[in-house]
Order: sequence, then structure tokens, then C-alpha cells
Amino acid sequence: MQLENVHHIAIICSNYATSKAFYTEVLGFTVVREVYRAERQSYKLDLSLNGQYVIELFSFPNPPARATRPEATGLRHLAFSVKNLEQAVAHLQANGVTTEPIRVDEFTDKRFTFFTDPDQLPIELYEIS
Repeated sequence: MQLENVHHIAIICSNYATSKAFYTEVLGFTVVREVYRAERQSYKLDLSLNGQYVIELFSFPNPPARATRPEATGLRHLAFSVKNLEQAVAHLQANGVTTEPIRVDEFTDKRFTFFTDPDQLPIELYEIS
């Protein structure tokens, strides 16, 4: 078997409207397709970034909360690259998103920071310059 790349990331949210706005209006993802699945009382929102399909955002009635953060078994965080970390942080903060202080990766000397989505899923911004 030869894996080619990551096809998508699936995220279950607790408030569909809030998460849809966060991923599209704050982070800038583009809606590819939005489907309401009546039999599951669930939305499925396909999102792309720079023309690449990246995230499936799901809503389900009463999903359980994330157990712990961030060192629980399973997905630890999502990471996105940015060219200008200060500009990205300023954009997030202007949209009411709290970010951690910018840190430097001790092995790559690259700068990064973390913030969370509306359901407290950790997201990292990693500067590529």
C-alpha cells in the first residue's frame, strides 16, 4: 500500500452555525458542499482551503464533549501553515479568538502558536518563511 496524501479531516461540532462561521468567516475555508441528512439529524459541510478539499464538518444531536486536552489519545491538534504569523494572530484576535503567545520550535527555529475552535479543538499556526 502507498498512501498519497491526507484526503480530509473530519470534525464533529456541538453548534453547527457557530462552527460553520468560525471555519468559513474567521479561518477562510470555502464551502464545497453542504448537506442536511434528515435521517441522522445531521449537517455535513465539506470545506476547502486554497482549492483543496480539507475538512468535513459534521453536526450530530448531543455529541459527547472532548474528554481532555491536548494529551488525550487520538487527534492532538490540527496545524496550518502561514507566511506571516503576526498578521494571522492579529486577524484571529480581531475576530475574538484568543491565541497563545508565539513560541519558537526548538528543533526547527520556526515560530508557532495555538488557539482553539468553538469546541476547544486545538489548532496550531506554523510560520513558513
